[in-house]
Amino acid sequence: MAMEYRQLGRSGLKVPALSLGTGTFGGKGAMFAAWGNTDVAEARSLVDVCLEAGVNMFDSADVYSAGAAESILGQAIQGRPRDALILSTKASFRTGKGVNDVGSSRAHLVDAVDKALKRLGTDYIDLLQLHAFDALTPIEETLATLDDLVRAGKLRYIGVSNFSGWHLMKSLAHADRHGLARYVAHQAYYSLVGRDYECELMPLAIDQGIGTVVWSPLGWGRLTGKVRRGQPLPANSRLPVTAADGPPVPDELLYRVVDALDEVAKECGKSVPQVALNWLLRRPTVSTVVIGARNEAQLRDNLGAVGWQLDAAQVAKLDAASATTLPYPYWHQRMTMAERNPPPV
Repeated sequence: MAMEYRQLGRSGLKVPALSLGTGTFGGKGAMFAAWGNTDVAEARSLVDVCLEAGVNMFDSADVYSAGAAESILGQAIQGRPRDALILSTKASFRTGKGVNDVGSSRAHLVDAVDKALKRLGTDYIDLLQLHAFDALTPIEETLATLDDLVRAGKLRYIGVSNFSGWHLMKSLAHADRHGLARYVAHQAYYSLVGRDYECELMPLAIDQGIGTVVWSPLGWGRLTGKVRRGQPLPANSRLPVTAADGPPVPDELLYRVVDALDEVAKECGKSVPQVALNWLLRRPTVSTVVIGARNEAQLRDNLGAVGWQLDAAQVAKLDAASATTLPYPYWHQRMTMAERNPPPV
């Protein structure tokens, strides 16, 4: 299996098609404990497996297990050549009880970056992403702060996560107008049971050269092959604990997609997660898909999503099974002006 490397949007940075998420590192708090409780030794083993497969990008966030995920990742990579790794993390969610322990203000971002650098044990972050849009901080302040951090060498590239289209476009326009560091990535939810990203954010990314860093590509753990029509959830499923915190998925859509995944997986001789991930890797704008793993077996299975391709008929089958009615105005645009407003391909 040879790892594929892709440009991160319109930047000069190449990233692996798959990257490792560290939400399972630490296990602090109810939600993160349900995700996993990987310790330093286990994390080091997972990093070894990733690097052997050519996966050199590792994604975290300051709120994952209250900072423990970043700390464990930092310890797991110690002793490795720093320039051979791509470290990605996120900030802007609340990290403390103070009035400024949240958001994308200069006060919070400077503090958050310095603390992340310390936890990761490095002097620069390859990609910092704002974890959410902060409507109370002027984008002028946020972008000026990020530009300062880039110029100071603490950040190499910047991106966002979970932004609306207008949030991202307004920020890009301001950065372009004033010659500031520009967002090159959007870490967004996208899966076979969650295709809302395609409506507005994907066309925007194509137009503006933004690389998609996909989070929860298996639909918040629903596309593992363990959740099936007419069967109870497996005993070790995290869904009863975490479902309320993740993207909602109608049962009928889920079962329709899983039925199609089962068919395609049998045709390919691949696992259900491998097929779901491979479908994503074919989509426009996708630079890297963040995979998570509670153990080495899960990781190795997910890594098997690269090195092969679904054929056109299999893609069509998955497309049809996962199709839903588009929200307005997108259904109207497709219905009335499809010849001038086609879907991304």
